Amino acid sequence: MTIAMNLKIDGHSPIPIRRQLTEQLKHVIESGGVARDQALPSIRELAGFLGINTNTVARVIEDLKHSGYVEARRGKGVFVAPAPPVRPSPHLRNGFLQDTVMRAAALGMTADDLAVAVLSVASVRPAAVQETVEVLLVECSPPELDFFAGQLEAHLPVRVDKVLLGELATVTREKQAGRWRAAVTSFCHLPEVERLLSGRGVPVIALLAEAHLETLHRLAQLPSGTRVGVASAAVETAHNLEHSIANAGLPNIVLVGACPAEGAALGRLVRRVDVIVSSTAAAERVRGLAGPAVQVMIDDRALDPRAIEMLAALLVRQNGDRPTAAPPAGQRRVSPRPSNGRQRRRGVTRETVPVK
Repeated sequence: MTIAMNLKIDGHSPIPIRRQLTEQLKHVIESGGVARDQALPSIRELAGFLGINTNTVARVIEDLKHSGYVEARRGKGVFVAPAPPVRPSPHLRNGFLQDTVMRAAALGMTADDLAVAVLSVASVRPAAVQETVEVLLVECSPPELDFFAGQLEAHLPVRVDKVLLGELATVTREKQAGRWRAAVTSFCHLPEVERLLSGRGVPVIALLAEAHLETLHRLAQLPSGTRVGVASAAVETAHNLEHSIANAGLPNIVLVGACPAEGAALGRLVRRVDVIVSSTAAAERVRGLAGPAVQVMIDDRALDPRAIEMLAALLVRQNGDRPTAAPPAGQRRVSPRPSNGRQRRRGVTRETVPVK
């Protein structure tokens, strides 16, 4: 439990506990506080030592897996990755933070004052501090719901209400839509979600999840004509990852197809490709079927940061203008542009302003 001794959770901080723990564990790993390939304490041990919910710790571990800091080894636990991501030097960051804290103290600011001020400058603070914000998330499959919810809750102090697209009509009849400050969904479901929420005063933001830049860079280095397939735990996730790679327009690869990790389709796909881009959840089965001749790249996709920024800006704007009331019917729709400059659908980025 040596690693836990260096962790401290502040339940009164406006920064979500999940975010606090994630960043502290990254710092401990980067600064050498825990050795490469060393096992982390169990989720239950960390939760007990810190006095927080085990589900929160489990989500933190998933965040660290997705970002490459740790890896799960079946039957053995969670270990620090042999080569965690490289961020700016921990010593440089520590120096910057210490200097910032000292300058703030000279102005009479406490650590909490500084944290709130930073969040405010980042367009997050009002929603984080003044009230609990509920955001509706609509997707077509449980894996997509879990993915987007995890990404949003890791970056913003919001509570995500997850609803499957097929159940949205029923849910909106049974619940008051006004409690949702915004609704988020992927581009392909944007028209349907807007239709179902029409007149309920809930602005809809289209999310965009893309393959990690590191993955696209690695794919761009492959020899011309390399055949690439995509696999993930759910067929929807596999196709979304495939579309993301296709939109990058890499001329040296040939996309053969995408499929879920379960079923006979994966076996057929691995026989037709040189490289498989796979989610972490599907990697074990992919490797078992692919063999040494097929290269496996792990990519769990990342939410376009501009979507997070737009959602944060919308929530802050609402919080400043209407701290307790729901936005009026006809609130304009906001959608981020796809990161490669192409539009998935015509017109999704325009804004419509209600006529007064």
